[in-house]
Amino acid sequence: MIHRTLVSTDLLAAHLHGGWVIVDCRYDLQNEPWGREQYRAGHIPGAVYASLGEDLAGPRTGGNGRHPLPSVEALAATFGRFGIAPDSQVIVYDQDSGGWASRLWWSLRYLGHDAVALLDGGWAKWTQEGRPVATGEEHRTAAMFDATPRPGMQASVDEIASRIEDPGLLLVDARAPERFEGRTEPIDRAAGHIPGARNHFFKSNLAEDGTMLPAGRLRETFIRLLSGQEPARTVMYCGSGITACHNILAMEHAGLRGARLYPGSWSEWSSDPSRPIQKGPSTK
Repeated sequence: MIHRTLVSTDLLAAHLHGGWVIVDCRYDLQNEPWGREQYRAGHIPGAVYASLGEDLAGPRTGGNGRHPLPSVEALAATFGRFGIAPDSQVIVYDQDSGGWASRLWWSLRYLGHDAVALLDGGWAKWTQEGRPVATGEEHRTAAMFDATPRPGMQASVDEIASRIEDPGLLLVDARAPERFEGRTEPIDRAAGHIPGARNHFFKSNLAEDGTMLPAGRLRETFIRLLSGQEPARTVMYCGSGITACHNILAMEHAGLRGARLYPGSWSEWSSDPSRPIQKGPSTK
């Protein structure tokens, strides 16, 4: 059986020595080394570590966002180094919500590998339950990763700019409401959001314990958000193309498939002063 969205801690524990590829994606935006340090101090046995900045993001130019997508070749080489073969079931996790790990989930699917799922509740739930823990660095035998890119899964800044007035495109911003509305902007050049976008904070996908809400509740929420728009005509973005992937994952888990990612997101959009900016709550 292929797992494509979520797996429970019970299921992962039952397959801990069954050949699944486990990837630790813990990360702190304010402290780049933190994730690897935490991994070395303790991780799920067999897991390898993926750095958001080093493994899941490409070179920055100052105008392509804070975490631009790596080239297909670079991503494929990274996944091969992680030991991901065509028949590998991959499980990704981070410290709790999956906001960081969802970028790896999306990236694998972007390169044609569908057998990837997020550990629901992440490291926090795993340790709270007293599950096994390993320390130090682990490495898997390298594999030949078979990349079959799906360029239709992403939207470019040029497409977004040319379709701002297009009623057939729905933009959804995954950032916290205060950033979406432009009340604060601690990271990027300007505050606000892409004109016409709606806001769905990615943490709205979570229950109080950090696990994903039931698929039925997610479906109801996203159907209201889409207001009749088809999922495939929806583009998710956030600050730098990371937590927007969590919204895509949540929609997929709810059976609403086809939403695309704008990888450059707000950090790319706001880097050019000529691009329009809107403030305040959603107007659609």
